[in-house]
Amino acid sequence: MAVGIYTDVHISGAIITALRSREVDVLTSVEDGSRRFQDTDLLDRATEHGRILYTHDDDLVKEAMRRIHAGIPFSGVVYSHQLRSPIAQCIEDLEMIAKITDSEELNGLLEYIPY
Repeated sequence: MAVGIYTDVHISGAIITALRSREVDVLTSVEDGSRRFQDTDLLDRATEHGRILYTHDDDLVKEAMRRIHAGIPFSGVVYSHQLRSPIAQCIEDLEMIAKITDSEELNGLLEYIPY
């Protein structure tokens, strides 16, 4: 009953470290070798891994919306604004999302932090 998180290259190491210290399963695009992927490919990669994609990238939000409207499946996107979302709030919300949901619950959804 947990979902893994896949992060794009823009996510702070502090968030990743804090989530891992809380036993949240996090895979970064850097670790996965996909740091230079285009947004569509990055979302496909997260979906291949069965993980939600956490991002600060507005273009990934647009890609998620495009897929929602076109009925194209994807594993889910969680977005927070890089400057307006307190890091502590992002960590708490992501931990909650990861621990109380499973991947099927978030399929095809776009969620925003703060919750």
